[in-house]
Amino acid sequence: MQATDTHRVTLHRECEATLIPSGTRVLIPEGVDGWVTQRLGASITFQAASGHLLRVDAKDADALGLPPLPAQEAMAQAPPDAPFQPERVWEALRTVYDPEIPVDIVELGLVYACQWTELPTGGHRVDVEMTVTAPGCGMGQVLQDEVRHKLLALPGVREAEVRLVWEPPWEPGRMSEAARLQLGWM
Repeated sequence: MQATDTHRVTLHRECEATLIPSGTRVLIPEGVDGWVTQRLGASITFQAASGHLLRVDAKDADALGLPPLPAQEAMAQAPPDAPFQPERVWEALRTVYDPEIPVDIVELGLVYACQWTELPTGGHRVDVEMTVTAPGCGMGQVLQDEVRHKLLALPGVREAEVRLVWEPPWEPGRMSEAARLQLGWM
């Protein structure tokens, strides 16, 4: 299934999800009908027949009758004792997607800064400053936690600090040319 393919599903079992855009955690009961509208990174966007838009974690793909996400499998393949590789930091960031827009946070221009430093005790610390597309979006903490989790899973990363920032405010001009092309804005 492509990122923008939409198909109808019925939940095979109950699962937790996050309401979009509030960021509130809810439990979706077994048997709920809806549509998978996006399947990228570590999450699946599910629109329930009731109209609610929800973000379902990749670990619960089976509840929607879907196989695990390939991006998750690829991230898990790096041996934990492998050396730190800066390019893997950017690869990890590119597996985090806005739940309403089928574009990763790097191409959307949500990542304002990304730096890494070697720790005196070994390993590296990665610091990221990022924002969301709208200040009132409740998904900021969800995306922040996902970024932190993915960074800490990288070989050689011992610490990860992910800060949400509001200045400068995000605007569509921050998107890459590839993102604008993907969204049909060019």
